[in-house]
Amino acid sequence: MPASAPLITTDPAADEARRRGLRRMRVVAGSLLGFAAVVYVATIHSGGALGFVNAGAEASMVGAMADWFAVTALFRAPLGLPIPHTGLIPRRKDELAKGLEEFVSGNFLHEEIIRERVAAATVTRRLGHWLADERHARRVVDELADIAAIVLARIRDEHIEALWSEALLPRFREEPVAPVLGTVLGEVVRDDLHHGLVDLALEELERWLEHNPETFTAVVAERAPWWTPEALNARVTARLYLEAVDWVRDIRSDQDHHARRALDSMLDQLSRDLLTDPDTQDRAERFKARVLEHPQMLASGISLWNGLRRALLGALREPDGPVRARLVQETTALARRLDTDTALRERLDRMLADAVVFGVSRYGEEITAVISHTIARWDGAEAARRIELHVGRDLQFIRINGTLVGGLVGLGIHTLSVSV
Repeated sequence: MPASAPLITTDPAADEARRRGLRRMRVVAGSLLGFAAVVYVATIHSGGALGFVNAGAEASMVGAMADWFAVTALFRAPLGLPIPHTGLIPRRKDELAKGLEEFVSGNFLHEEIIRERVAAATVTRRLGHWLADERHARRVVDELADIAAIVLARIRDEHIEALWSEALLPRFREEPVAPVLGTVLGEVVRDDLHHGLVDLALEELERWLEHNPETFTAVVAERAPWWTPEALNARVTARLYLEAVDWVRDIRSDQDHHARRALDSMLDQLSRDLLTDPDTQDRAERFKARVLEHPQMLASGISLWNGLRRALLGALREPDGPVRARLVQETTALARRLDTDTALRERLDRMLADAVVFGVSRYGEEITAVISHTIARWDGAEAARRIELHVGRDLQFIRINGTLVGGLVGLGIHTLSVSV
């Protein structure tokens, strides 16, 4: 077991206020005991009405002393006497801590209770109300942007290299690429997702042809036979240029062009081959291996990452830049949706409850063990003093009640004995 550690006073002013309250209640309880003792001595051997007073005072003293003993025995041995079962907290703090741990685990960490409390907290609704204020949304965005910038700035090239060589590269080597490519390519073709990319490529190709006719004709002329006349070559290349421009324009304007259908068919066949044809799968794996083993692969990846990181850092560090402004807009839009979309709130609340339940079910024992582990490190006497400081004032009411109730019981017993 680790050596005992003293408790740390987190709020000296609050502790001093508790200490004054404890002293005040001790004085009240002790004064009642003293008053009962004085009345008892003053009325001893008295008869008549004073006999009743004497009996009540005697019983008050007994009740006050018994409750003083009971309260004191929690924290120390009364009068320093080694009486069994006293000083319970310093002597048995570990057993008490274990019992408290089991009580918390058994009564507070149940899934039903957690879900009920998460639902009652209406976290998403409160979050939506809070984020609806643009000042709060900007504050959140600023904090997250600063944290993201710090994290990005701390990532070094060697970190990326280690991530690639120790984690990503072995995984890429083991994972077959053909099934993944085939599945993705098949989904792309079925959903016509590639048409937008084709349109973009055709648009750029047409623009390039329109602005670079000399380059096109020069490239084509280089492949002409050496023996053909130059004038003929010029006419042929000029005609080929015009035909190429017209062909690209036809493909752009006709969504059902045979070239588009041919491309769709080729991609669809390639997706099936990647899933079923061993030769195609083998070529895909060899191509993957060549790409992964290329010496420039890591350097290109690091260079690309550094460029992306610089762009992100520059955007995140601009307090009034477009990135932060857009994030604020999206955050406030989310807040408005949380305020109006009941289904979204319920879904997020369920996700939050699931996350809390998962965390408690997986780490609940470690969480509650903090109680026993922490108390086990406390010094017993200091723990008793600190606990008494927090609850001792209220415990003095036990002494006061014992004095008053004892007096009433004694008075009742004396009345009964006289009547009989």
